[in-house]
Amino acid sequence: MNRDLPEVEGVPVHAWLAGPLSTDVARSIERLARAPDVRRVAVMPDVHRAGEVCVGVALATGGLVYPAAVGGDIGCGMTAARFDVPAADLTSDPRLGATVLARLARAVPSMKGAPGTVPDTLPPGVEPEGLSDGRLAHAARREGRWQLGSLGRGNHFLELQADQDGALWIMIHSGSRGMGQAISAWHLARSAAPAPGALPALDAGSEAGRAYLADVAWARAWARCNRARMRAAAAAILADLLGAALDEATVIDCDHNHVALERHGGLELVVHRKGALPAADGQAGLVPGSMGTASFHTVGRGHPDSLASSSHGAGRVLARGEAAGRIDARRLVREMHGVVFDARRAARMVDEAPSAYRDIRAVMRAQRDLTAVVREVRPLVSHKGS
Repeated sequence: MNRDLPEVEGVPVHAWLAGPLSTDVARSIERLARAPDVRRVAVMPDVHRAGEVCVGVALATGGLVYPAAVGGDIGCGMTAARFDVPAADLTSDPRLGATVLARLARAVPSMKGAPGTVPDTLPPGVEPEGLSDGRLAHAARREGRWQLGSLGRGNHFLELQADQDGALWIMIHSGSRGMGQAISAWHLARSAAPAPGALPALDAGSEAGRAYLADVAWARAWARCNRARMRAAAAAILADLLGAALDEATVIDCDHNHVALERHGGLELVVHRKGALPAADGQAGLVPGSMGTASFHTVGRGHPDSLASSSHGAGRVLARGEAAGRIDARRLVREMHGVVFDARRAARMVDEAPSAYRDIRAVMRAQRDLTAVVREVRPLVSHKGS
């Protein structure tokens, strides 16, 4: 439900909340609304503090670009697809899930592509020459090439899931890895605060602004390519073990960290999303829960006050350090009951426990006028990097 927050110097702030805002989040949103050239702010129900700009926020400007309102993992997002075998084929043998998980850990590593899979050159659409500076292109030839096909750490995951009809699905959450961080740092160093105390910004119409927008588009394309390679690697494993084929017609891919020129209310605006999923009318999306909980396939409703956006997930309620201090490995194992995961690494994954996140169902209820649920999926096998 839309719960408008007080306007900040004439800037409307629309919010869909699953609970009360903490003081630090409210202050961060107010500061963002006061930033020069900000026209509108939309707050998603998974909002939480992360750096200078909260995760779970969409904002529009008239012409300025704020790299901090996109973040470093440019193009971070989700992909999903259905297999042509029932989920029962995976769960019928208790040993099979562990075998699949072990194979996934080798084929989809966390830090760099699996041995023998690193390409000699980056594929079409993400050639290094597409970047705005030679030093970024050099990074693409190294990190960008070596990390292609890798999952990353933190909240990134690959899950095999069952829908409510018993079909088997894959869902992957990953982004632009080191390249997004490099692009963000490069352009932040060339940004300037448009007013005292403001976040660094670029003029979208300037040479520097156009270069950043082009590099964001490159990072989004790299992230899509990365997710596709991991999806293919997982599909090869299931083809070998289950005789399963991935139905390409069911593939969904979306991202939630980006900036783009969009039209809203008859105006061309610079729309930033940091942990906010595009949800234009009829647009397919994926909203994951936390590790071990339900996720949702969605279709956007195009709500104008949200800048046609929705939440990108459940959203943290405990910061990583706080979660590590309050949740132990035994609790994580209990919370993951019924899901195959690498329990040997539980002590290193406690900050990703379901109890460190909001209830995904409360988040979905809070944004019923932003997005509609198409299907619910539950995890069977959860692979995470650490």
